[in-house]
Amino acid sequence: MAIVPMAKPSFIRAEQPLAPDLASDRAISGGATSRRRDIVFVVNPRGANGRTGKEWKKLLPFLRSRLGSDCNICESLTSGPCHAIDITREAIRDGADAVVAVGGDGTLHEVVNGFFWGGKPVSSHDQDTHTTALGLIPLGTGSDFARTFGWKNDPHDAIERISKGMRSRIDVGVINGEGGEPHYFINVADVHLSAKAGYYASRYKKFGNLCYVIGALQAFFRHQNQDLRIKVDNGDWEVYSQVTALCIGNAKYFGGGMKITPNAHPSSTNFEMVVLQDFKWYDFVFKMHKLYNGTHLSVRNVSLRGYTSIPVICVCIISLISYNRGF
Repeated sequence: MAIVPMAKPSFIRAEQPLAPDLASDRAISGGATSRRRDIVFVVNPRGANGRTGKEWKKLLPFLRSRLGSDCNICESLTSGPCHAIDITREAIRDGADAVVAVGGDGTLHEVVNGFFWGGKPVSSHDQDTHTTALGLIPLGTGSDFARTFGWKNDPHDAIERISKGMRSRIDVGVINGEGGEPHYFINVADVHLSAKAGYYASRYKKFGNLCYVIGALQAFFRHQNQDLRIKVDNGDWEVYSQVTALCIGNAKYFGGGMKITPNAHPSSTNFEMVVLQDFKWYDFVFKMHKLYNGTHLSVRNVSLRGYTSIPVICVCIISLISYNRGF
């Protein structure tokens, strides 16, 4: 996992098709057309401390039995950071009907970013009416994005959803910094302590979801709360004092099951912003259960902002601004 420094980022809302497992639009396999669909599976073999690669090998026979008669199955293994972005862009340019992320939230995050290039969807560069769907087989450490939909961390269930071949749409968040390409997210983007915690957690993946707790505690050791100036939509700049973490939720969960933005949903057209202020390490320990069950919004030093339309949030901080990619 990497922490990407940014200056004056903005979070805006966009929309991008997500499938093949959410509701209805059109089928990916079988049904109305006899053409075999091309589905590319982007696999991170080192995900979940190597468990993803092992589980994927066991899964392939079942995958072929369920999809092989209707689809051309292409397996692409990632070899390092950001490789999934390149694989996804190439698959879209080659006309894939779906790109399915196999792994954790970090793999999914890279695949999502592969759908875009130069600030636009990859498909729009070719002026092609063909669209590529995004799918997910959660096989990572946290698999937090899948939790929002109530999906189990069971690849067989995921393949059954994919075999139904239906599409829907979800929202995609965009982070615009000063210089460089925009960065996209569909789960939770976070600033300050929570981003650092994700960085440290990547060192302890052998402990499963506990790695996020260990990472958060380690992040507290050198952490200093900072005052932030935040602007939401077209409102005025507001100062939030002694911010420990700021989370922008397009979905509900991060950090191995922490229900950080409990009212967010990827198809709601709303973001949810949660700000934790003046937290100490012992606050985290004693209030951890509230973070996991989503009742932390009642805590005195936690504030919530929800908004609609096309929100733009500018965050200024005098030290490091980070985006947590997950892993």
